[in-house]
Amino acid sequence: MARAATSRQGDRAGRLTRLRDWLVCRIAEAIAEQRTLWSLRTLASATFIYPSDLSETSAAAIRGRVLIRARRHHGWWLLINVVGVALTAVLVLLPGPNLIGYYFLFRVVAHYLSWRGARHALESISWRPIAEPALSELGGLARVARDARAERVAAIASQLRLTRLEAFFDRVAVPAP
Repeated sequence: MARAATSRQGDRAGRLTRLRDWLVCRIAEAIAEQRTLWSLRTLASATFIYPSDLSETSAAAIRGRVLIRARRHHGWWLLINVVGVALTAVLVLLPGPNLIGYYFLFRVVAHYLSWRGARHALESISWRPIAEPALSELGGLARVARDARAERVAAIASQLRLTRLEAFFDRVAVPAP
């Protein structure tokens, strides 16, 4: 009986750990996406590096779909959070800081900057495409066991000067059987 209870506690702790890890990764990816979109707001031109096994047209179409999705996503959240700011405005009458209102206001600014970045990237940025063979190789390595691919992924990360590529790749690559 004690063994079964310990096992259930271990399962619960394992699930909570996986949930926490998933949540932290999701938050980190959202922050990275928003920072990228924020930086696109002020650019006149940008380099778009894509796997060499894709055609330039296909890569540009994928980039366009990602930016359209980001613009739509941040546009909706911008509207929702503006409503939140309006609804919490009545809390200004209460003494003390309006933390709920500040939260919605912070989100309005963040989603507005992201929406503007995505819109600017779609409408105004002059993109310079570059095909990169190392990215094509990474695609093939995604189906290789982690231990077998680790050295090559590290070499590609060094070649591309992407210091966190190894951790990112290990997190998103399809696990090999």
